[in-house]
Amino acid sequence: MVNYNLTNQRLNKQQEMLLEIQKLQFAALDIALFLDTHPNDPVALYRHKMYTERLRQVKDAYEMEFGPMTIMGHEVGDSWRYINGPWPWES
Repeated sequence: MVNYNLTNQRLNKQQEMLLEIQKLQFAALDIALFLDTHPNDPVALYRHKMYTERLRQVKDAYEMEFGPMTIMGHEVGDSWRYINGPWPWES
């Protein structure tokens, strides 16, 4: 018998992590675009470093728990989990 409560909790956690990754990617890209025209802005540079570091941490945590996000992602374990569904864009 499948425990739907645990399955839903896992999906909710996965969706929350994916949303956090999307937010961080947006913030890092937005600040990078700003830095293209303001390369000497120390606050923007600090924030870009902060967001990209946090993005790396969240992506690493996601991949450890749910498998690689891309074919170049970090794989752990003895099997190729990248092909397991749902794919990140299907969640």
